[in-house]
Amino acid sequence: MNARNETPAKSNAALMARRTAALPRGVGQAHPLFAERAENAEIWDVEGRRWIDFCAGIAVVNTGHCHPRVMAAARQQLDKFTHTCFQVMAYESYVELCERLNAAAPGNTPKKSFLVNSGAEAVENAVKIARAATGRSGVIAFGGGFHGRTMFGMALTGKVAPYKIKFGPFPAEIFHVPFPDALHGVSEDESITAIERTFKYSIEASRVAAILIEPVQGEGGYVPAPLGFLQRLRTLCDAHGILLIADEVQTGIARCGKLFATEHYGVEPDIITLAKGLGGGMTVSAVVGKAAVMDAADPGGLGLTYAGNPVAVASALAVLDVVEEEKLCERAMQLGEQMRRRFNAMKSRFASMAEVRGLGAMTAVEFCRDGDPAQPAADLANALKDEAARRGLLLLMCGTYGNVLRVMVPLTLSDAVLKEGMDIIEASLEAIGA
Repeated sequence: MNARNETPAKSNAALMARRTAALPRGVGQAHPLFAERAENAEIWDVEGRRWIDFCAGIAVVNTGHCHPRVMAAARQQLDKFTHTCFQVMAYESYVELCERLNAAAPGNTPKKSFLVNSGAEAVENAVKIARAATGRSGVIAFGGGFHGRTMFGMALTGKVAPYKIKFGPFPAEIFHVPFPDALHGVSEDESITAIERTFKYSIEASRVAAILIEPVQGEGGYVPAPLGFLQRLRTLCDAHGILLIADEVQTGIARCGKLFATEHYGVEPDIITLAKGLGGGMTVSAVVGKAAVMDAADPGGLGLTYAGNPVAVASALAVLDVVEEEKLCERAMQLGEQMRRRFNAMKSRFASMAEVRGLGAMTAVEFCRDGDPAQPAADLANALKDEAARRGLLLLMCGTYGNVLRVMVPLTLSDAVLKEGMDIIEASLEAIGA
């Protein structure tokens, strides 16, 4: 306390020093900042500076920071109860959320759902259910995919650094094949052929329980699967009695212009995982699937102590209301078109921009030396992140080589704030000589 008995002002630097002393270095942090408050697509740090948020908590606050409807629902539930453990004494809101997800999920097959806490938990439970339903053990996933930091999630993830380093060995019976990516010379045919070769070289098709795919890879570089690819996977899975699991942890809840990104592809997955945008900032995730598949696990085989927290469930129900009432699926498509149009205009000016891509509001720019995909430019991507931060814009990178800008705006942001952020990106590219 100072002489006037006032609390000293907080600073990001002081809090970073405390963080470094208190937390292990394995917990990363993209920006050396600490939030004080947030609203829609803006955050104010502890020093009072305003930041435009193009990260949305890694595609979590699709409905914006502190949406009034979501906050009101959480507060109302707080006054009732915060925990009973659904497996001990249930509550209607949990059932209602599952009913709404079942009704909205792609395809006409009857669905069932249950709730867990995180994307990684949703993915692990999806695999548990697939194994129970098929009596098989093998799982095929894709290079570049990200499915969580739990031990099984890391095994499914197709990216070594930083997620797998020092943590092995990993669970067995998981196999990776290339994800189709035209920029890097991987065609749909090559991906399908790689799966068929896996059946020949590594595990027979009759022992594969599931193929797990993100409709748009997240950590892998915001790479959308080609529109026909999921249909080909569906056909392949059906031919061999394999279940198709769509990891929609990042793509779901309107992010890609549909409540479920797989709606764009005209396929009905057997199981879908959801998290991130579902809770509007609260911790909740879900596994949604065909009823006959979901019923494969025995009573007690699914569930967690904190799963389906009542406050988070209330928030999720409000999120679904907001998505519908504010037409956020349509807004996501508009935002994506605006961003990609602007980025493509920049691409004609900056040689380092090798590709602009995305689906709905999921938008990415890949940076390479002279636009050559064989020469990824992570240094330029990170220089852009740092320069944009100096100008008040928060960005994140992704991709196998860390050279991809991924833009994850809240779907509720205004056109004015979007333009302000895009102007900062363009000015930053000029400043770093991209």
